[in-house]
Amino acid sequence: MSDHNSTSLVNLGELSKPANTLIEKVSSALGGVFEPWQIKRVAKAEAEANLIKAESEIEITDLHRRAMHRFVEEEANRQENMEEITKKSIPHLDEQSDPSNMEDDWVTNFFDKSRIVSDDEMQTIWANVLAGEANTPGSFSRRTVNLLGDLDKRDAELFQTLCRFGWAVGSFTPLIFDSQAAIYNDLGINFNSLSHLDSLGLIQFNSLSGFSRKGLPKNFAVAYCGQPLPLEIKNDHNNRLSIGTVLLSQAGQELAQVVQAPGLDGFYDYVKEQWKAHVPNEENT
Repeated sequence: MSDHNSTSLVNLGELSKPANTLIEKVSSALGGVFEPWQIKRVAKAEAEANLIKAESEIEITDLHRRAMHRFVEEEANRQENMEEITKKSIPHLDEQSDPSNMEDDWVTNFFDKSRIVSDDEMQTIWANVLAGEANTPGSFSRRTVNLLGDLDKRDAELFQTLCRFGWAVGSFTPLIFDSQAAIYNDLGINFNSLSHLDSLGLIQFNSLSGFSRKGLPKNFAVAYCGQPLPLEIKNDHNNRLSIGTVLLSQAGQELAQVVQAPGLDGFYDYVKEQWKAHVPNEENT
C-alpha cells in the first residue's frame, strides 16, 4: 500500500468507546504503535536525517546505507500490517467490551507474531482473534496465537475447509466418518491432509478406532449450521455416539471460532444417514 493511500488508525474519525480503548491498549502495550500517523514518511525522514548526521561523524558505507533503508522499509511495512489488523478488528468489537482488560503480554506477543502478515485473508483471521480476545479476554491462549503464527495461508485454508464439516455435538466437532469418502475428498479432506493438520496441532486424527461422545442422555439434539437434528439412543442414560475420526485440539477449537466456514450442501443428510439408527421415526436397517 502506498503512502498516498495509507490511512492511520488515529485518523479514522469518531470511533466507539471499545474501539478507542482497543487502540489505546495496543498503543500502550507496544509503545505508541499508532503514533505518529503517516508512519512511513516520518520514519523515512527521520532515518535520512540520522544518516546525514552519522555521515558527518563516521564513515558510512553503501552497505550501511542499504541496511538502514531496508530496516526502515521493513519496520514501516510491519507497522502498516499491525494497523490494518487492528482496523479490521474494530467492526467485530462488542459494544459492551472493555479491551483494557486484555493482558499487555498477550497483546505484545500477538503483534510480534502477526506484524509480518500482509495477506488480506490472513489479516482477517488475525483481526478476528484480536476482536475475540478484546471482547472476552482469555478466549485465545498464547499457544494458539503462536500456532497461528506458524500457519501459512494454505494451512489456514485447509483448516477452514475442515470446519465446513463441523457440527455442534456438545462442542464444535468436524464429523469425518470416512476419510476416503468423496464428500470429503472432493474438498481436499483426506488421510494426508488430516494427518498434516494433526502434525500442526490443530486436530487429533485417529483413523483406526475414531472417537465418541460418552455419557449422553436418551434424547438430545445436535446441529449443523443452526439446523437441529434430534437423536435418540436406546438407553435412558450413559449413552455413546460415534463422532468419526477427528477431534479439534484446544487451539483448533479456539481458531474454529474465527474462520469463515460456510456449510456444505448435502452434508446434513450425509450425517443423518450415518446416524440413522439414532434418528427417531427412521427405519433402522
